[in-house]
Amino acid sequence: MLGAVCVSAQSLEKNIEERLQEFFNNYSTTYANTGKSRLEKFEIDHQNKQLDVYAGGGFGYQPFTEQGTAAIYRAVKAILPGPTNYYTLRIIADRRPIEELIPNAFRKEKKDKTRMWGNVKYRGDAWVKNLSRPFDISKGMENRHIGLWQSHGRYYKADKNEWTWQRPRLFCTAEDLYTRSIVVPFLIPMLENAGAVVFTPRERDEQQHEVIVDNDRKNGRSIYLEKNYKKYRWNATSRPGFAQLKRTYRDGENPFEQGTARYIRTIGKAEKAFAQWIPDIPETGRYAVYVSYQTMPESVSDARYTVFHKGGATEFSVNQQMGAGTWVYLGSFEFDKGLNDYGMVVLSNENHQEGVVCADAVRFGGGVGNIERNGSTSGMPRYLEGARYWAQWAGMPFEVYSKSKGANDYNDDINARSLTINYLNGGSVFNPAQQGLRVPIEMSFALHSDAGFSEEDNQLIGSLGIYTTGVNDGILEAGISRYASRDLADMVLTGLNRDLSAVCGTSWARRSLWNRNYSETRLPSVPSMILELLSHQNFSDLKYGFDPHFQFAAARSIYKSMLRYTATMHGTDYVVQPLPPTHFSISEGRKKNTFDLSWSAVEDAQEPTATPTGYIVYTRVGRGGFDNGTYVKSPRFSFKAEAGIVYSFKVTAVNKGGESFPSEILTAYRAHRSRGTALIINAFDRLSAPECVETTTQQGFDLLSDPGIPYIRSTAFCGVQQNFNRKGIGLESEEGLGYSGSELEGIPVAGNTFDYPFIHGKAIQTAGAYTFVSCSDEAVESGKVQLTDYDMVDFIYGAQKGGISPEMQRHIAAYCQAGGRVMLSGTYIASGMNSPSALGFTQEVLKYTYGGSLPLSHNGGLKGMGTDRPEILRMPNPHCYAVSRPDCLSPSGTAFPILSYEDGNHCAAIAYKDRYAAIVMGFPFEAVTDEGKRNSMMRAIMDFLMKP
Repeated sequence: MLGAVCVSAQSLEKNIEERLQEFFNNYSTTYANTGKSRLEKFEIDHQNKQLDVYAGGGFGYQPFTEQGTAAIYRAVKAILPGPTNYYTLRIIADRRPIEELIPNAFRKEKKDKTRMWGNVKYRGDAWVKNLSRPFDISKGMENRHIGLWQSHGRYYKADKNEWTWQRPRLFCTAEDLYTRSIVVPFLIPMLENAGAVVFTPRERDEQQHEVIVDNDRKNGRSIYLEKNYKKYRWNATSRPGFAQLKRTYRDGENPFEQGTARYIRTIGKAEKAFAQWIPDIPETGRYAVYVSYQTMPESVSDARYTVFHKGGATEFSVNQQMGAGTWVYLGSFEFDKGLNDYGMVVLSNENHQEGVVCADAVRFGGGVGNIERNGSTSGMPRYLEGARYWAQWAGMPFEVYSKSKGANDYNDDINARSLTINYLNGGSVFNPAQQGLRVPIEMSFALHSDAGFSEEDNQLIGSLGIYTTGVNDGILEAGISRYASRDLADMVLTGLNRDLSAVCGTSWARRSLWNRNYSETRLPSVPSMILELLSHQNFSDLKYGFDPHFQFAAARSIYKSMLRYTATMHGTDYVVQPLPPTHFSISEGRKKNTFDLSWSAVEDAQEPTATPTGYIVYTRVGRGGFDNGTYVKSPRFSFKAEAGIVYSFKVTAVNKGGESFPSEILTAYRAHRSRGTALIINAFDRLSAPECVETTTQQGFDLLSDPGIPYIRSTAFCGVQQNFNRKGIGLESEEGLGYSGSELEGIPVAGNTFDYPFIHGKAIQTAGAYTFVSCSDEAVESGKVQLTDYDMVDFIYGAQKGGISPEMQRHIAAYCQAGGRVMLSGTYIASGMNSPSALGFTQEVLKYTYGGSLPLSHNGGLKGMGTDRPEILRMPNPHCYAVSRPDCLSPSGTAFPILSYEDGNHCAAIAYKDRYAAIVMGFPFEAVTDEGKRNSMMRAIMDFLMKP
């Protein structure tokens, strides 16, 4: 009888095994790229009626939700034989029952408190806070400190005695370059706009000049000054400070241990004692500002720094009780060349806390790499170098930036990213046992793009998330579960799948959640993840990945997931920052010497909390920088202007969660004894990837035909693609598909600055006593702005593809019938007008037809209008977006040519005057980079259009 029972039990278990194997072998999810599932084993306890099923393969790589998990349990129970389908069932993957793998943020109840911060909270002042921000953030990421970075960088390869990239040059980029195009211009600003303090262990500033002002050593004409007040006097600290005693540094040499620092006791009165750093700026431009100091027993938590720049003065609070002996980023600002009273940093001893403030060096600009390896430096801007070298320049200990003790820079760079985070947050509530600088960094994030390739057309590799739980008994340094990292990775991938699918118009490929032993997820003391966003080696991925709209959407998705994650970890509410305003316009105000600004909010259909509750209007006077902004509740603003000054404005939307990216920049000017008012219309809002080449035999990106339009500028390109042969897919040599040159490395390729009304406006200012205002093309097309209210209209089409919209054609035609005066310029204003109605409009109204496009060439000049051969830039460059193939125009009717291209003597611009007047250019007016020649052209244009 006993034997029969045993046989029956064995038969039952064999039946269970066969059914479970069939279930997992046939199991599939909506995420096809997570891989095949399998049954690893099962354990059955008949006495306690318990069945544990262990799933392997890709089963644990998928996301788990409450609804999905319940469905899996129902499906498995349904196939179990006999009484076992009533047993207590646990399905285990990734070392946990699958219901425990549901991120806390996606649970309605029963949150896993071992994966939340709970009582682990930082309650002090932020490391850095912008005190000049004209609004408060209460439901964003205020007082959250985040560490993140963009994959690899230039490094020294000892066995070849050369500096090289960590990944190959393919499809005009390398991973070392590409990932920066998302992290620095998009993700970091979004997090900072939400109130977070963001630390990155790689240089963020593209400015290749670097000026250091220090108490220890005079740097050219730069000036360090101290002012004492009565008994409040500056003294030397007991700890060493920064000094730049060398041009280059070898292993173990720490510039933050080679100088001195200064301190002074605080006082409750303003402007009594201070330290002042005045840089001798080598070239007008934008510079990051970094400060340094030492922490003393009585250091205050809100030392007051003021940065004086072209836009005014911006005040910061810096918590000097943490983060000593390194570079502390304040912000990036516009500075004029040379020594200027409005270009400096001031540290005051005014403070409501009794204690001391400390002064050391201040750094302006990112600079060029100065870490020497075997007698050479990289020769590249510092922002292109790996974290290992920045960490040494930033005062990190040798064991932080060189775990290998100088033997392997590749490994050192990978490890230095995480070890820098640990050194910074050592001694904080998030890493209490390790000695460090006490900065409360609570999360780390690494963005990569090296995820393979597919030989199938239009096959996306997509996104992969990596985390690590199998070290330190699965516990992070503050005592919470390392599965908090899985929550982060799952939330980021879930957000990307949703948000990028909406942008791309196809399901964005979500790959696996890998629990693997990677340095960047194993070493950090806090929850961490690696995101392989896409594959820069896969053409289909990069078709999206090069597009700035995709880059913005990817960064916004990651930011939103981080926002939700940190809110969940701390048990707080959150609000998503708004999207940028649109339909921006400026008109002359009803009151004398005023301008009225108005715009429209943009609702985010996917984020109900992202509704604006107010706006910030930023103002620039002349060629200065933008100020700190003015808060307004409604989408309108009236500005009192002084005649003879050009004003520029941009607008952001704000709510409790933070601040949006800015609108385009519009400009306005009131002339003394004005002879008329011009309207400048910005119709150039294009952002795009480079031109794609995609045939049965060829594949890639053609930077020469059309390098695309980056957002502001891009450092993602290494050089022109040289091999388009699809037979070379997967090869990393010159025969490989996508093999590319290196001529653009270290060159920020100019894109759309959204600031061209200023260039046009400054030219109009020189043409005589004409007032001007400006607006977006959306404001005209919606009927908000009427062209007939203006004496002359200047249309900016830049490198906008698609030509003039049908709605705008109707407005222009009506304006011309009313006797208007039109100036219109752009690269594709003829070639983009292909429909019969568009051809009729250009020929009958604007009086031109398409005469072909110029062949590809290097920079070329113009002839005519009495100008001295102004040049337009036709290749990728750092000054202006490339005008690769400008249109040639053929006059129609009584129109006549007024400009020609030196290349082939083709017509570049036409003029017409009868009942109305028009000048049309087949190139962008703003692409003439010589301001004097541009102004000369505009004077001739205004004379023609405005005089009878």
